[in-house]
Amino acid sequence: MKHLAVFLYAVASFAQSADLQYDPASPQAAFAATEIRRAFAARGQSLVENGGGAQPIRLVLTATAAKANAAADSLGVARLKDPSPQSYAIRRVQKAGVTTVAVLAADGPGAMYGGLDLAEAVRLGTLGSLANTDHSPYIEKRGIKFNVPLDARTPSYSDNSDAAQNNIAEMWSIEFWHEFIDEMARHRYNVLSLWSLHPFPSLVKVPEFPDVALNDVMRTKVPMDDTFSASGSDMVRPVTLTKLETLRTMTIDQKIAFWREVMQYAADRGVEVYWFTWNIFTFGAEGKYGITSQQDNPKTIDYFRASVRELILTYPLLAGIGITAGEHMQNRKDEFASEKWLWRTYGLGIMDAKKLQPARSVRLIHRYHQTVQSEILDAFQSYPDTFELSFKYAIAHMYSIPNPPFIQAALPHISSQHRTWLTVRDDDVYSFRWGNPEFARAFIRNMPGKDKVTGFYMGPDGYIWGREFMSTEPESPRQLVISKRWYSFMLWGRLSYDPELPDSLFLKTLAARFPEAPAEKLSTAWSAASMVFPQITRFFWGDIDLRWFPEACLSHPKGAKGFYTVANFMDGETMPGSGALDILEWRKKLAAGEAMNGTTPLQIADALAANAQTALRLLAELRAMPQQSKELRLTLGDMEAMAHLGNYYAAKIRGAADLALFDQSGKAAQKESAIVFLQQALDHWKRYATAYTVQYRQPLLYNRVGWVDIPGLTGKVEQDISIARLWAPGTLSDAARKRSADNPFRQ
Repeated sequence: MKHLAVFLYAVASFAQSADLQYDPASPQAAFAATEIRRAFAARGQSLVENGGGAQPIRLVLTATAAKANAAADSLGVARLKDPSPQSYAIRRVQKAGVTTVAVLAADGPGAMYGGLDLAEAVRLGTLGSLANTDHSPYIEKRGIKFNVPLDARTPSYSDNSDAAQNNIAEMWSIEFWHEFIDEMARHRYNVLSLWSLHPFPSLVKVPEFPDVALNDVMRTKVPMDDTFSASGSDMVRPVTLTKLETLRTMTIDQKIAFWREVMQYAADRGVEVYWFTWNIFTFGAEGKYGITSQQDNPKTIDYFRASVRELILTYPLLAGIGITAGEHMQNRKDEFASEKWLWRTYGLGIMDAKKLQPARSVRLIHRYHQTVQSEILDAFQSYPDTFELSFKYAIAHMYSIPNPPFIQAALPHISSQHRTWLTVRDDDVYSFRWGNPEFARAFIRNMPGKDKVTGFYMGPDGYIWGREFMSTEPESPRQLVISKRWYSFMLWGRLSYDPELPDSLFLKTLAARFPEAPAEKLSTAWSAASMVFPQITRFFWGDIDLRWFPEACLSHPKGAKGFYTVANFMDGETMPGSGALDILEWRKKLAAGEAMNGTTPLQIADALAANAQTALRLLAELRAMPQQSKELRLTLGDMEAMAHLGNYYAAKIRGAADLALFDQSGKAAQKESAIVFLQQALDHWKRYATAYTVQYRQPLLYNRVGWVDIPGLTGKVEQDISIARLWAPGTLSDAARKRSADNPFRQ
């Protein structure tokens, strides 16, 4: 009855008109006002903007400390407690029959976030129950990592993939960026990091090297394949330049104007833009003016230094630059050593720009990847502005465990003067709509504190978060990935601003989005299906993206092992810090009668199967609901596919465990049990392939694992049964195994 009373009160409140007061000179407040306007319109209610305040409900947005304090004093409410950037307070007061809900903020982003809270309350019908609250960001910088496929001549790290090739034109569509950045703001992201091997020819004009600047936007007509180097060193091949098509006709001046507009739009949504590079790549400039990718080429050093200078001067709203001492640098110890080279190019290039613009501040972020911290700090000790580091927090797999251990070695060496960013890589889920609030909240809460961490940027290397091009039922134009996976982006963005947000908010959001489905049931099914990825990846660990793609039980066929067989599962390793025992550890303890000081393979299998069972049971009930929207139908389809995948992995682990016991004991019953489980795994895989291909095209090319063809892999899955039938006892060794492992920190 209590919940019903609140609901009826909210409905009664909405029967009245409202007045919205804000400063239209603040673009962030103006965006929030637009969202509030849309929310009222969707409910068929009227909204007067910056009127006389005669309406029974008045909404107020302030975007400066002075106006926030003045509004608080005028209303007789408490002032904003924390005037730091992005912070805001909501104050509610009722006087003379008028209910005022005020957002008190000291800056535009704070006003925007508070205004978005109001818009959300209007949509969810909870405006009448908003209480006095104060809000500050839990994580200061909350970002997206976006590998940008600019052009066939200036590719990113992911360009040998279907997603990249299909998205080149979108990177030059202002409509795309408007929608993308609006979605970022709605979910409280405030950093857009754009990653490229060598973007300068597509972004700037360099007076000393005028012919390097590229007009037009080109894509190769030469089909991509899985033979490209994992380092990106051959991302532009001579043959790919022999057949180019022009996607957009643009001069370099028009390109500059375009990216200035993108950065302005981002700033108007409280989003900072950064460009990140790998080194040394010279695609688009190679061969001009003597420029090569050789580390000891003085012409190349001069060119990079001038290009960095022009990048800063050309884009006043560029917040900073991120740099990598790889993937194409030599481990030299002379005057051309990697860190010395980076200082002479990026460091001095920024310094040159600052000589011309002394008031300009440029944040420089140096990745730990393929280098040594002491050498970084020594080379950049005289950098005058904010200088920070960047760490691959969960290597390539954010969907693993909520507390990745890899940063522990680095934490004692990270100072408050040179904090780090966390690269939160999502090379786990490319196809599906993921959604589990509990996992996301735990992951965020386990991140190191503000004394060590500035923020994070989240995204894949093996996929492009542009428009999706895999759906068998596409929208027109095709949906943005950030829009398709809105719930996942909402969870990670909103919880990283405030991890104390209750699950009730997400339930109400689901109820509003899918009124035809019971929200609690939908949330439970979604959360259960989504746990397939963390559970399998903590058990079967391949640290970098080319070593493990859980959607397909796959690694790169040339750079790793291709499809992972039951033999690989017997010999596989678990994620460091997960507390999970691999099969050989478990077998050894079982034989010795030792205590299992960790999660066993069979417990992992049980968890996978339990979550799959929960999801499939609830899906049957949800699908029985009449009049499902297309979005709900596709969302349920994703859950079904994830559940079948979970059942596949559960059966495969059980089969691998029994086969490992047979390898040790020679007992035929254990071998037969393994075969039965692997036959079950085959059945689950077929169900998975069917569910997957109902909604998604196959095969698809990804740059990190090559071709993925889930129905085509059925033969590989079936071969596991033959492997088990032919297995001979004593094949496996309990001896310690040497593993290839990425090293994200070197002191």
